[in-house]
Amino acid sequence: MAPSQSLEITITGGGLGGLTAALALRRQGFRATVLEAAPQLGEVGAGIQTAPNASRILFGLGLRRSLERIHTAPQDQVRRRWADGSIIAQLPLGQQVVDTYGAPYWHYHRADLHRILLEACLDPDGPGPAVTVHTDAKVVELDRTDPDRPVAVTARGLRVAGDVLVGADGIRSGVRDLAGFDDTLVFSGEMAYRALIPGELIAADPATRFLLDRYHSTIWYGPGKHLVHYMIRHGEYLNVVAIVPCTEQVERDWSAPATAEDLVADFADWDDRVPAMLSKAKDDVSVWALHRRRRDPVWIDGRVALLGDACHAMLPYQAQGASQAMEDAAVLAEELGAVGRGGIDTALARYVQRRAKHAGVVQDASLQNMDFYHLPDGPEQRERDEKLRRFQGESDVSYDWLWRGSPLNDPDDESVTYPFAR
Repeated sequence: MAPSQSLEITITGGGLGGLTAALALRRQGFRATVLEAAPQLGEVGAGIQTAPNASRILFGLGLRRSLERIHTAPQDQVRRRWADGSIIAQLPLGQQVVDTYGAPYWHYHRADLHRILLEACLDPDGPGPAVTVHTDAKVVELDRTDPDRPVAVTARGLRVAGDVLVGADGIRSGVRDLAGFDDTLVFSGEMAYRALIPGELIAADPATRFLLDRYHSTIWYGPGKHLVHYMIRHGEYLNVVAIVPCTEQVERDWSAPATAEDLVADFADWDDRVPAMLSKAKDDVSVWALHRRRRDPVWIDGRVALLGDACHAMLPYQAQGASQAMEDAAVLAEELGAVGRGGIDTALARYVQRRAKHAGVVQDASLQNMDFYHLPDGPEQRERDEKLRRFQGESDVSYDWLWRGSPLNDPDDESVTYPFAR
């Protein structure tokens, strides 16, 4: 058995980032154990966009055939004006993205994508040892008596030792706190409505039927708020994410149930098609306070490493949160696979070197877009719309840079350029 195959990796968090990491590590021959705090593994009922940088990773993990069964392929990205719904710009996606970047821009139901990843992790016939998954396994203590073998201790008394402990447990990461990383959490002042609207209701209304003519990824820009929607499950649902100023209650509670009436009220003065669409939401509407983490290059402490939202939580204005976590997972597995047991510390350092600056650029771009998306009508808004028409990206980060993904070459290669580099 090769040295790298003897490594044991513990991952806290069984979301998309954690499972992608577990699968990537499995394919390197590692024994991965996932500790998930929830009593059952699953994802919220919502959509997710995967740009080519994420699709490329998922395909590389052997999931292409499975993903072809569950994806919806938008043919365009459409940008609309809030007041009258007029199209500011329309960017071809579909085959053009595949031809340019070697991987597609696809939409999924998050639960479907999560299930595919979980099945691949547990598949007894897959490459490498099958992943071990424990639910109801909230980590409440780190035992680092042996600095080379951190032990995660759960609330139920389970102790899991590994050569590396990966904190992939989300924006409110318990592992981050237990390991003593700095508190970098920042509240944005905004909140996001999330809803899945049945496609049959969209199709039945002449005011909204146009949404089914051709699958789009659509963004409406307006003063102080914006709206994103796209179809998933081949038109079974319209996934809606609507960003508005946050209320005091949601800021305090982080999340809350909401209603279609709440949604309509927040967009009542927009183009008539928007409230017509939002009024069809059912009982699963929720609202979430939007937080981010300040850009911070410290992702490792000894043999504890952070991944995804635990280290670089970003606002959803680049649709890259999960995609960047998947990039983390791929790079971490690649670096550990390259050195084996004798070079774990070097591998973790290279993981951060390759990923922290890159993810930080996307964090900055997402934060910049908070103002960019929500400009009041006027000269700045008209200048923005002209930039959107040229499809040079939304922030100072281009789609070309973003969708090509984290560099797979030497992180010290000076040919790799980073906008916003600090």
